[in-house]
Amino acid sequence: MQVSCLQENLAKGLSIVGRAVASRSTLPVLSNVLLATDNGQLKLAATNLEIGINCWVGAKVAQEGAITIPARLLSDFVNSLPPERIDLKLDESTQTLNLRCARFESNIKGIDAQEFPIVPTAASGGDAIIRLEPSSLRAMIDQVVFAAATDESRPILTGVLVQFNDDNLIMAAADGFRLSVKATTLKQNFGDVMEVIIPARALMELGRITGDQEQPVEVIITPARKQILFHLQDIDLVSQLIEGKFPDYNQIIPKGYATRSVMDTNSFLKAVRVSHLFARDSANIVKLEITPTGDELMNGRITLVATSAELGDNVADVDASIEGNPMEIAFNAKYLIDVLSIIDSPQVALETSAASSPGVLRPIGDDKFTHVIMPMHISR
Repeated sequence: MQVSCLQENLAKGLSIVGRAVASRSTLPVLSNVLLATDNGQLKLAATNLEIGINCWVGAKVAQEGAITIPARLLSDFVNSLPPERIDLKLDESTQTLNLRCARFESNIKGIDAQEFPIVPTAASGGDAIIRLEPSSLRAMIDQVVFAAATDESRPILTGVLVQFNDDNLIMAAADGFRLSVKATTLKQNFGDVMEVIIPARALMELGRITGDQEQPVEVIITPARKQILFHLQDIDLVSQLIEGKFPDYNQIIPKGYATRSVMDTNSFLKAVRVSHLFARDSANIVKLEITPTGDELMNGRITLVATSAELGDNVADVDASIEGNPMEIAFNAKYLIDVLSIIDSPQVALETSAASSPGVLRPIGDDKFTHVIMPMHISR
């Protein structure tokens, strides 16, 4: 293999595939990144056997070939080079890659590319499901993925339920303490109902790499429905699907409320963040005292109370338009911060029924997003 490419292009490609490199693996080759010539381009690939990423970099190919190189060393080395041309030359007899750039030269020992697992590409085949606008897809991911479980004890909850239904796309994630559901209307009708559960980590990576994408993202399901592939411009991300039945999230969403409070999103978020400073030492508990006052405009207020046995306490007031009964309810401040941080509507509604019942947050003007958060016990 003999290839030349620009340092900035190779560095960008390595940053894209680098997040799929296995951090701990019994297979040394999974700590490597594959470099291979492919139709006049340099293909980079990495996988941890759960997700895999292919990325194509513009290059001048003088001789075909392939090698796998330790990902961390290669990435650190390339990032340290000046923004000039890099020449890569493989010595197949020793599986050593020679890299030259400006006044720098290194030889890095690799592992034969034959030992690297095959990372499927869009050309591998499958059923093209639908094309999604990158900005809309990224917004959906941001609004649900944070609610997925990180605890592997319930693998199904570490994934995000993705439903295709007629011209609707719905994503839902839950961890037992909160639920996020986001829907969007597609430009084309999909027809049949189909559900898949995608690992949250795979969607996080998809959201990251769609940042500068302008072309629609193609979603492809492998024929056996074991994997899902997202095809972007010069990038393919493939992920294993999680098998099992996702909980019926519609049963979790309360059908009504006793009190509905509408407030400024940023003011509420700021008050919760300040309260969290004192709530961190007491299981993140912040108590909300919802009080209608009878004023015509902002006819109420929400008082946030956080107490730390060692640090002290904090009280913050937020003006709100309140419909219904006075109420006291407590939530995990961190969970409130997580959801309020991804709501871009100026105002948000909090719907509550009782101190022991879930609360529902809905952005004003966006009926496609629903977030359910379980209350915390208030000690009297």
